[in-house]
Amino acid sequence: MDSLEQHLTVLLDEAVSALVTDASGRYVDGTFGRGGHSRLILSRLGVDGSLLGIDKDAQAIAEGEQLAAGDHRFSIARGSFAELAKLAQEADFGGPFTGVLLDLGVSSPQLDQAERGFSFMRDGDLDMRMDTDSGMSAAEWIATAEEAEMVQVLRDYGEERFAKRIVRAIIAAREEAPITRTLQLAKIVTEANPAWEKHKHPATRSFQAIRIFINNELTDLERLLASVVDQLAVGGRLVVISFHSLEDRMVKRFMRRQSEGDDVPAYIPVTESQRNRRLKIIGKAVKASEQEVEVNPRSRSAVMRVAEKLAYDECA
Repeated sequence: MDSLEQHLTVLLDEAVSALVTDASGRYVDGTFGRGGHSRLILSRLGVDGSLLGIDKDAQAIAEGEQLAAGDHRFSIARGSFAELAKLAQEADFGGPFTGVLLDLGVSSPQLDQAERGFSFMRDGDLDMRMDTDSGMSAAEWIATAEEAEMVQVLRDYGEERFAKRIVRAIIAAREEAPITRTLQLAKIVTEANPAWEKHKHPATRSFQAIRIFINNELTDLERLLASVVDQLAVGGRLVVISFHSLEDRMVKRFMRRQSEGDDVPAYIPVTESQRNRRLKIIGKAVKASEQEVEVNPRSRSAVMRVAEKLAYDECA
C-alpha cells in the first residue's frame, strides 16, 4: 500500500484493529472504495480468513477484481451494503460474519474526479451517482424536482437553514438554462446563501444533501442497521465510520438501543435476558488524530463507533 492510499483511508489502523478479532474469521468491507481498509484487513488474516468487499462504484469494483485475482481470500460484489445478505449469497460468501466495516460517504477518488460531479470546487458534469450505471443523476433531479421536494432534501439531508431561499434561486436559474455543471450549481447556491459559515464553502450543505438523496445513503444505512445484527456471529464486530451528524446520529442511536435492549416500562418486572440486549458498545467514539487531520483534512469530521454482538447467556 503506498503512502497516498494510507493517507486517504480514514482511521485505517483504528478501524481494522477494532474489526479484526479472529485471523480465521469472515469479514465484510461494505464500502470497498479503493481498498485501503480491505488490504490492511487481509494483512491481518490467516490463510483460513476471508473478506468480501462491496461497492456501488464501477471503478471500485475494477480495483477489487484486481485484488481478488491476487488473493484467493478476497472477493468483490457490486451493489449496496444494504443488500448484504443477498450479495453475500450470490458471492457464495456465507455468514455469519466475524465483522462488518462501513466507511460511509463519498471517497477521495470520487471527490477528486471532476467528471463524477461530487465536488463544488471542480467543474464537471453534475452527476453525483456512486453507481453511474443506474438511477437519476443530480442534474436530472434538479431539472424536474418540485420546489417542496428540493427544500425538504436540503433541510433533511444537508441541515441547510436557507433551503427555501437556495431552492428558489435554483428554480429561477433552471428556467433560464439547464443546470448541468457542478460549478454552475455551486455559483447559484453560493449567491443565494446569505450567511457563509466560517471555514466552510457555502455550497457544502446543499451538495451534501443532493448527494445523499441521489444515492439513497441514509436509507441504505437504515436498511443495513436493521439486519446486520442477525448476520453477525456472536462476538462479531460492527465498525462504522461516519462523516456527518446525520449518519453518526443514526449509528449512535442504533448501537445504544441494541445495547440497552427493549424499552420496558419500569413497573413491569423482567429478567435481564428478557430485555433482548443484542450488542455491547466497544469503547468510546474515535476521531482522527491531529496528525491524520494534518495529512488528510477530510478526516476531520470522521467519527468511528464499534459494537460487538452478545451471546444470549451474556444477556442473562
